[in-house]
Amino acid sequence: MLDFPRWKVMMIWGVVLLGVLFAIPSLLPQSARQHYPSWLPSSTINLGLDLAGGSHLLLEADIADLSKQRLQAMEDTVTTELRRGDPRIPISDLSSSGGRVSFTVTDPALVDAAVQRLRATTQGVGLTGQRDWDIGVVDQNRIVVSPTDAGMKTALSDALTVARDVVRRRIDPQGTKEVTVITQGSDRILVQVPGVEDPEALKRLIGQTARLEFKLVDLEADPNQVQQGRAPAGSEVLPMVEGGAIAVKRRVMVSGDQLVDAKQGFDQDGRAVVDITFNPAGARRFGRTTQENVGKPFAIILDNKVLSAPNINEPILGGRAQISGSFTVETANDLAISLASGKLPVKFNFIEERTVGPELGKDSIQKGAIASVVATLAVIAFMLVTYGRFGVYATAALVANAFMILAIMAIFNASLTLPGIAGFVLTIGAAVDANVLINERIREEQRRGRKVVDAIETGYHEAMRAIWDANITNVIAASLMWYFGSGPVRGFAVVLMIGIVTSVFTAVNFTRMLVAQWVRRARPRTLNI
Repeated sequence: MLDFPRWKVMMIWGVVLLGVLFAIPSLLPQSARQHYPSWLPSSTINLGLDLAGGSHLLLEADIADLSKQRLQAMEDTVTTELRRGDPRIPISDLSSSGGRVSFTVTDPALVDAAVQRLRATTQGVGLTGQRDWDIGVVDQNRIVVSPTDAGMKTALSDALTVARDVVRRRIDPQGTKEVTVITQGSDRILVQVPGVEDPEALKRLIGQTARLEFKLVDLEADPNQVQQGRAPAGSEVLPMVEGGAIAVKRRVMVSGDQLVDAKQGFDQDGRAVVDITFNPAGARRFGRTTQENVGKPFAIILDNKVLSAPNINEPILGGRAQISGSFTVETANDLAISLASGKLPVKFNFIEERTVGPELGKDSIQKGAIASVVATLAVIAFMLVTYGRFGVYATAALVANAFMILAIMAIFNASLTLPGIAGFVLTIGAAVDANVLINERIREEQRRGRKVVDAIETGYHEAMRAIWDANITNVIAASLMWYFGSGPVRGFAVVLMIGIVTSVFTAVNFTRMLVAQWVRRARPRTLNI
């Protein structure tokens, strides 16, 4: 017990002092932070929506857009599966009108083979006994592929699950802000972002589907027909961002699904662009397509709007490309974030928007601060009265623990919500549990006749098992709340987990160091505890 190495003393004091340094900026008012030395840590804790205000958005999935995507995907499946199989099945009059895909098998003898081949591409939907697509034959050689209600519900549920994760990554790429992104009902997503002063920028970032596609321009299309919205078979007319329209091939050269990275950058003329990097499969496909189409224009399409249609002057190899257009640095950065976080599987419409003012959180902050101070003072008074000198050490550990909680939250730029304040108060109250166990064990060892050093050593050693068991179960409970919870529940769980870890460090290591230094210096023969 008395043999406490110097390096360990310096390490513990260093951790505590770092905690104080990183916590101080969060405790200073905004005006004082402007004069804070730049060489000291300056990261602070963000306040949640219920304390600092922010934006509240409700998004609704566009069912028509999802249906259109599914029909387009099934049309591509029909073309691919019937063409590459053995035997190859020739078809004609392929159409996706009327909410279903239909086509004619030119050889009536291959109708059954076509039905079997397409049926193999459909999937069962849960335990309903239905499949996601119905396949039927009309007029002897015309096949109709229709989406089922069960398949549509499953596709919508899967799309919402993916979209929720994409929206969260766009708003909070590092995962440290206390944002709320949850599904509501069967087709809506609720988004709450604290501290956002520009909800329109948030809407632009969230609402962009970020469906990126590279397609060849149809050079054979009649410009007059294109302006009227008509394109040759196998092509489609899309609007251009800068005005007008252009005909492009329906076949996608490369899509945003094959991106691995996207960053805002600048071209040779200093204009803002987005630098993108493809995965190996996308790089090979993009390189092969540009090699085969040198001298031809290709369209860069974002959410069914053509950003630009440059010529392919030479093969683009290496898996890297640039997206150019009428970008500012801000819009290029927003697009890069959207592309890097993944595309939304379905278009969303904003059906509700609210801005919560920070004034609503002032009363909560004041009452939370009062509760924290009262709880801390009450715990300190109890420890001092009950354990004397050892209560002083527990109090020092309690203060160090509070600073360390704030420091860790500031380092990760985490958000503090009203439930987070509740978790902080609870952690402060429970932080002395370990010291109570240790002190009571030391008392018990004294009553058994052990000497001072032996009683202290045994007290710390024997109490550790109970301390670890109690705190591990608390960490498990907090982890489950964080994993399965959202919004306020996560805020409570985060503060609770941080507090558990820091309280074990301060209540055991920090107090043990203080006690060891006192025993080595004073050499007491009796303990008043």
